[in-house]
Amino acid sequence: MATYKQLQDQIKQLQHEAEELRKNELSNAIAQIKMTMAEYGITLADLGFTNKKKNGQVRAPLAPKYRNPVTGETWSGRGKAPKWIDPNNREKFLIK
Repeated sequence: MATYKQLQDQIKQLQHEAEELRKNELSNAIAQIKMTMAEYGITLADLGFTNKKKNGQVRAPLAPKYRNPVTGETWSGRGKAPKWIDPNNREKFLIK
């Protein structure tokens, strides 16, 4: 009968072998996928792996909607409100 330490050593060895086999199989699978994609002219866009943003298009910044009368700092009204905004009375900071 094997001891606890011997079984633990066997587990470690088997885990190492399994990881090596996984790496080998993964590299073979990737190579096969690349070969098939090249053979059929498949692109990442064909598979749905595209950026959500349009290529080269950048959103224009929003015009400021609120201004801090003390510092002149502005805020567009989107995202987390700056500390200088009074959550109960934002109207006094509106840019007119």
